[in-house]
Amino acid sequence: MTGQVRTVDGRVAGRRGQATRQKLLDCLDEMLSSSPYRDVRVIDVARRAGTSPATFYQYFPDVEGAVLELAESMAKDGAALSDLVADRSWAGKSGWRTAETLVDGFLAFWRKNDAILRVVDLGAAEGDKRFYKIRMKVLNAVNGPLTESIKELQSRGRVDKDVNPAATAGALVMMLASVASHQKGFQTWGVKQAELKPNLALLVHLGVTGRKPTR
Repeated sequence: MTGQVRTVDGRVAGRRGQATRQKLLDCLDEMLSSSPYRDVRVIDVARRAGTSPATFYQYFPDVEGAVLELAESMAKDGAALSDLVADRSWAGKSGWRTAETLVDGFLAFWRKNDAILRVVDLGAAEGDKRFYKIRMKVLNAVNGPLTESIKELQSRGRVDKDVNPAATAGALVMMLASVASHQKGFQTWGVKQAELKPNLALLVHLGVTGRKPTR
């Protein structure tokens, strides 16, 4: 870990303390994958990490505080989602590859962080501004560059002037997020992952360019 890590009472944690803190976070992350957020207790996280509740409280005020740490870390990783869109071409076959790359990367990020993203979505839906800001930080990593891509296409006459770039990008990003959070559900509809991706990429390409892709 880099930088100074402090305990709840403001003391700088040493190397051993940092390792313990990270282990607690890793164990909490694992538990969120198999247990409802509301059911996770400090004592259970501490036991899984091989330490005590007192040690947990040295680093986090409560389970929610630790969850927010996980969420903030996830959001920092999510900044890399912008690379899936920024400075990429939407013309010809390159446009189709860009749509595929965006869909592949977005769905993979959601699968990797499924547990913590479910908690973030729950907190945001309940009106918790802390979770809402984290959720928007992740979505904005794609929404910003996607809006710019549509503006550029519009400036070159490749997208109708009546199209609102921000509204279009926002709708596409929300579609991606909704699909990404429901990936397992598609299987109950008889849709395999290999079938979902190209069809989702088609919708993204149509949404951005207004044109059928060249494959």
